[in-house]
Amino acid sequence: MRKITLGSFVLSFILVGCSNMSSQNTPMNNEHMGGNTDSQQDMGGMMHGNVPLLESSKGLKALAIPPILEKQQGQDYDYEVIAQKGNTEFFDGVSTDTYGYNGDLLGPTLKIEEGDSVDVKITNNLDEPTTFHWHGLEVRGEIDGGPHGGIQPGDSQIVTLEADQPAATLWYHPHIDGSTAEQVFKGLSGMLLIDEKPSSASQLPTEYGVDDIPLIFQDRLFDDNKQLNYNKLMNDDGTLGTVSIINGTIHPKLIVTKPVMRFRLLNGANARNYTFHLSNGDRFTQIASDGGLLDEPVETKSLTLAASERAEILIDFSKLTDEESLSLINDEGIELLPFDVALDDSPASSPEMWTADEPFLTAQEKARPVSKDIELFGMMDMVTINGKKFDPNRIDLRQEQGVTEVWEVYNKPDMMGGMIHPFHIHGTQFKIISRDGKEPEPNEQGLKDSVLVNPGEKVKLLVTFPEEGIFMFHCHILEHEDNGMMGQIEVF
Repeated sequence: MRKITLGSFVLSFILVGCSNMSSQNTPMNNEHMGGNTDSQQDMGGMMHGNVPLLESSKGLKALAIPPILEKQQGQDYDYEVIAQKGNTEFFDGVSTDTYGYNGDLLGPTLKIEEGDSVDVKITNNLDEPTTFHWHGLEVRGEIDGGPHGGIQPGDSQIVTLEADQPAATLWYHPHIDGSTAEQVFKGLSGMLLIDEKPSSASQLPTEYGVDDIPLIFQDRLFDDNKQLNYNKLMNDDGTLGTVSIINGTIHPKLIVTKPVMRFRLLNGANARNYTFHLSNGDRFTQIASDGGLLDEPVETKSLTLAASERAEILIDFSKLTDEESLSLINDEGIELLPFDVALDDSPASSPEMWTADEPFLTAQEKARPVSKDIELFGMMDMVTINGKKFDPNRIDLRQEQGVTEVWEVYNKPDMMGGMIHPFHIHGTQFKIISRDGKEPEPNEQGLKDSVLVNPGEKVKLLVTFPEEGIFMFHCHILEHEDNGMMGQIEVF
């Protein structure tokens, strides 16, 4: 890569919840938000044009930083990840039943160095089956953790994870057939980071928890007893709530001590979209998408992530005066994460940026014919892909390992206009060739495993599977996934 130096910048970043496309240029149209009962109708799911507002953070609690998963000593595996029940005090004096990995809520961050291979023992201590899906990691189908990889209560397995792909921000979560949405809603999510090799010339911030901060964005609903009562609160079109949670923290704030900060953003919500800015309206720089660094950094005032998408951004706090405040906000001006800026004496040097030596897509890649057509359609429990619901005994597509094909994904509108579907493919990092014949925006010129598809839109993807096996492709609105908006591809 050809390197350039990025000057000092103050970056902005607004988080916006889903909103109706008829009034704003956001990725979700005609959303359905309401619960199963009248009392939850305006909060739990995604009624057309009715998106529940998030509550503003009062900045009462220090943002929790997920701990780094420590290597095991004297074992025949490197790491252990345990799905278990827990209790979390979201609200003072109230214990809420939750799920977590190796703890009460969410999970530790698993870090693997680029090119390394690690053995991970996965254990299910829940009272129900679960799976461990390594979202974005290119692994064999048998250990991908899809619906076929169910682990029964009390059982364990050891899987080998190879980071044979670029450094990136990935994550792990359950993918059990019919129960994924509930298990994620109750707390099963964690970060999976592929780190650059120490020999890398990158000067990006890398001190985890200090200037390299993971941010898992989720929204939640609680019943009258402050419980995550999924069966009461869920909605078939995507369960959304009014309570904003970042890294499991309600009313968070972050103390910033370094002039240049790297934030790894994960939309870990069941269905809500987020769009990012800062409260002072300045620009920020996106450096990476789902599968690693972008072709070149992108300065922008907004960044939208659908459920399961990730991005990495840099924010330069060095130009803020003592009188200025800064927060992550959404389009309604609601604070999601206030910053307390208390910079140390570190120099405010800018990291080196880059431009790619080669174009993101070659002329040959752009000219490839479509070989697979995917049609997304429906809402609630009437969702399909290519007119069919998921059948674990049916193979929907086949593709040869290592052979590149072009998938065209079409979001077919319904009589009410339709809603967006975030489309995810397991086992690969693809390139976006075009949206309705137009080349992707610069911030989509990087490797991806999930992509927003708007109603009526056709998106072409360049897809190559490096490993063999059976992999899922599906809508990542988790309730749609559970309702059968999912297919299987066999890679041979």
